[in-house]
Amino acid sequence: MKCLFGRLMVLLSGFFIKTAHASALNMPYGVSTLSHEIYNLHMAGFYVCCGIGVVVFGVLIYSLIKFRKSKGAEAVHFHEHLGIEILWTTIPFLILVALAVPATIVLMHIHNTDKSDLTIKITGYQWKWKYEYLDQGIGFFSNLSTPLEQVNNQTPKDAWFLLEVDHPLVVPVNTKIRLLVTADDVIHSWWVPALGVKQDAIPGYINENWMYIDTPGTYRGQCGELCGVNHAFMPVVVEAVSKADFAVWVAAHQPSIAAAQKANEAPLSESVLLTEGKAGYEKSCAMCHQTTGLGLPPSFPALKGSRIATGPVNANINFVMTGVPGTAMQAFGQQLDARTLASIITYIRHSWGNDKVTQEQGNTVDVQPADVEKLEQK
Repeated sequence: MKCLFGRLMVLLSGFFIKTAHASALNMPYGVSTLSHEIYNLHMAGFYVCCGIGVVVFGVLIYSLIKFRKSKGAEAVHFHEHLGIEILWTTIPFLILVALAVPATIVLMHIHNTDKSDLTIKITGYQWKWKYEYLDQGIGFFSNLSTPLEQVNNQTPKDAWFLLEVDHPLVVPVNTKIRLLVTADDVIHSWWVPALGVKQDAIPGYINENWMYIDTPGTYRGQCGELCGVNHAFMPVVVEAVSKADFAVWVAAHQPSIAAAQKANEAPLSESVLLTEGKAGYEKSCAMCHQTTGLGLPPSFPALKGSRIATGPVNANINFVMTGVPGTAMQAFGQQLDARTLASIITYIRHSWGNDKVTQEQGNTVDVQPADVEKLEQK
């Protein structure tokens, strides 16, 4: 009988655990060591709450039925019972201590970045992420890649609406990865539920966290802090690959200064500048200034007919490179390379009738990467 009861309890516990893992209403079990610890802590607290609920409501329902007025029960009046007061103070205290111990252990694990094999610096910008592999010399920005037509409800939304980026964070599995998280402008929060990581990114501070992914795959998240008007357009995509594939990826993405300089030596044709500029503008500028160039005044001024976009070209380049302190206009000179900056500025100076105004004023319309590099060196 005891053996049968034991087997039944094992089966029931297994059923409840699998059900809890699969439930869309529960938090995800995840694929990292941290996510498993956080999930187990969450379930332990949940079961304690369930047990308290069963006891409290069980006693309450039993009392309502057993001692109801229709059975002639009369309430007993009593005041101040030292034993009961000690009991109902001690029991919650012990429950809280019992939950605090594993919670403290998990918190200690979350912030223990010792013996890491890979260090990645994550910087939040409005509204994109910058990833820097400090030991490999690789750095890039990760922007939302959902087409603006979907955002504006002009085409059907795909499965990963607002959760797709142009450059995901690529990491190896079975590797302890140290994360250094900060921000350039306002407070952000790097959050990927499946990895059990949600770390605030605060300007001027570097917060540490880590992850160890067991299973290859693509894991998605978002900025978990209300960071401005385009907060919803700041997704996180992590691509976990094998160690061999990660080594190949690193070799393919390590910077080549000579190749970059050679690519910038030859002037680009106007058609190339406009094609690349349109793509760059929609990725980095359209959220604020709109595809029409009309902006969202007064926070985001119009570029159509702007004195900056139609004025002297060097002033236009400087403005884009240095930004406007205290506003959402960032210093893109720290974020984009010379070719990308040149193509975006060229596209803006050609669009919405700006080219006619620019030419009437005797100013240059096209911008080459070399023009940007000259101002960068000053």
